[in-house]
Amino acid sequence: ENEPSTTPEPAAAAYKEEDIRTLDWREHIRLRPGMYIGKLGDGTHSDDGIYVLIKEVVDNSIDEFNMGAGKRIDITLTEAGEVMVRDSGRGIPLFNVNEVASDINTGGKFDDKNFKKSVGLNGVGLKAVNALSTYCHVASVRDGKKVEVEFERGDLIRQSEPIPTDEPNGTLVRFTPDPTLFQNYRFNQEFVETMVNNYTYLNAGLQLFYNGRKYYSRHGLLDLLRENMTNDPLYPIIHLSGEDIEVVLTHTDQYGEEY
Repeated sequence: ENEPSTTPEPAAAAYKEEDIRTLDWREHIRLRPGMYIGKLGDGTHSDDGIYVLIKEVVDNSIDEFNMGAGKRIDITLTEAGEVMVRDSGRGIPLFNVNEVASDINTGGKFDDKNFKKSVGLNGVGLKAVNALSTYCHVASVRDGKKVEVEFERGDLIRQSEPIPTDEPNGTLVRFTPDPTLFQNYRFNQEFVETMVNNYTYLNAGLQLFYNGRKYYSRHGLLDLLRENMTNDPLYPIIHLSGEDIEVVLTHTDQYGEEY
């Protein structure tokens, strides 16, 4: 009864040199999008990847605002699912637009020389947007000259030389999320409006236009608290603001706590 089995063990699969693969940056992002944007999703949930794509682009524009370069950001979403973000910052250095959009080892935020405060995903965010979009168009305007690059699923299809322009400085990113990855996706306007409102509350003085409608907060988190309170405060709201921190605090007569 205790004799060893004579059934042969299944042979282990051969593991050879040709089984070792090196993925380029586009393949890696497209095969493992969760490492860069979390889940994919179709827009039903506020943390679906299509909203993270918007956030990654807008975060770069917020970094420009935090450096004192431009107080306006325009976000446009079309019925066809295309996203356009235009800021009034310094613009990407003209001879680096292609690399900043497609070279995962290239970026301007690896130290604090040009970006003292950075919310953008250093060196990765725009590349992830590029790789996960069927079409991505990046344009930079700096001091009367403009450079444009266009990609399809991360592949460069056009790059212009610097051309004269009378457009104001800044960066434009226009992209369409890849429907083969984000299947049947639709943007929920409420989710996007919440994101836009939060950007203005966290960046007092920023003018953010979403599909032509202006969003603005003069007092930052103080405005956020005032607009979301359902009861009168028991005492005047405490508002503390420093170079790297902002706090608002009050109590009401209701039970429980809200943060």
